[in-house]
Amino acid sequence: MTQTIESSKRGIMMTDAALKQVQFLREKQGNDLCLRVGVRQGGCSGLSYMMDFETLAQIKENDEVFDYDGFKVICDPKSMLYLYGLVLDYSDALIGGGFQFTNPNASQSCGCGKSFSA
Repeated sequence: MTQTIESSKRGIMMTDAALKQVQFLREKQGNDLCLRVGVRQGGCSGLSYMMDFETLAQIKENDEVFDYDGFKVICDPKSMLYLYGLVLDYSDALIGGGFQFTNPNASQSCGCGKSFSA
């Protein structure tokens, strides 16, 4: 089992592997970035996960902010309704590797794991 780094709020959790990977990707793009996690309409199950880097200046007043030793993960309140308790993991396996989302709010997920319904 992969160790999970927990936020003090426990809204979005990241494993050590996921945190290491996003920090690696952030360094390639610029050090003053945070990770925005959210949902949008689409995907085979109705809602799909989204992740992207943003500058700290793009954090909105009503965003949820989770701090992992200085690295910030941001989520808008509407997405948080679907993502509360989410665990973000990362695997470098050749088959099935990449970021994986374990979402306790998903009633159904597609085979690729990138979309869900709630």
